[in-house]
Amino acid sequence: MNNLEKKMVDTLKDLRENHHVLGVKAEFEAEGTRMEEALRLKEIVTKAGMELTIKIGGCEAIKDMFEARTIGVHTIVAPMVETAYAMKKYVNAIDYVFPKEEKSDMEFLINVETITGFENFDKMVNSDDFKSVSGIVLGRVDMTGSMGLSREDINTDKIFEIANSIAKKIQPLNKTFVIGGGVSAHSLEFFKRLPKNSLTRFETRKVIFDAQKSLQDPKAGDGILKAVGFELMWLKNKREYYKMIYDEDLVRFEMLEKRYKKSIEEAGGFCV
Repeated sequence: MNNLEKKMVDTLKDLRENHHVLGVKAEFEAEGTRMEEALRLKEIVTKAGMELTIKIGGCEAIKDMFEARTIGVHTIVAPMVETAYAMKKYVNAIDYVFPKEEKSDMEFLINVETITGFENFDKMVNSDDFKSVSGIVLGRVDMTGSMGLSREDINTDKIFEIANSIAKKIQPLNKTFVIGGGVSAHSLEFFKRLPKNSLTRFETRKVIFDAQKSLQDPKAGDGILKAVGFELMWLKNKREYYKMIYDEDLVRFEMLEKRYKKSIEEAGGFCV
């Protein structure tokens, strides 16, 4: 573990102890997280005493689920679940990949992030397969995009009405409710307007907060800023990791090019 990764561990410990952070998230979907990145992140998260969430590439992304199982994650999130049938495919995939004893220690969430998904939400909630789903993640940025709105509209009444409706429907069912997408200190008032105790967690791109504890904390905004700091460290660490791989053959590349480029071309071959 390099020095930056050790600093990331210390940051997560601070976030856990002082800002009600529960875990870290990576995405095989939009982020395109590679297996080696996920494994390095898992080590950092584990040393900080936290759990890892993986957002897979689709409701039936079997390979992603197998890789998540190999890594050892606490929560799986399926994106773009818009119909009861998509949810059924997700539940069937979970049953295929994860043994019963492992599932009992995990959460399996669906991401409702389009207006189509919201319009079909009642059918999903009333489906038998919803019993096998731990809860909902509302993705506000994609939701605004699907409605022809912009990212700046995530805290507007239109999006709040959607969040409020979902909260009211799943709270009596004792399901997890998470909100993500453009989370900043400006989002806190949005979260506080939701029905009491309905919001379980909220998340930045990388960091997952206990919503109820955070919303009572006057320093919640500082915690969100520190979470952004963690993401910046992760991106820098990722950049340095791949730069090292890029540079490892640079000396030999330059030597071969200098020594053989002209001869290769004279022989009718190709060189960079």
